[in-house]
Amino acid sequence: MVSWIKRVLLVLVAAFVVFYLFTRPEAAAEAVKTFFGAFEALGRFFTSLAS
Repeated sequence: MVSWIKRVLLVLVAAFVVFYLFTRPEAAAEAVKTFFGAFEALGRFFTSLAS
């Protein structure tokens, strides 16, 4: 039962992502840039700690 619920939730999340990507591509691109920008900021933070 739990695996069935997880599968349904995963399908719903994937459907939302696809819907969001096709209906608002500019916003989706900005979200991806922000997501990867967070990793860049973390990298700069740890680099500054190491120096």
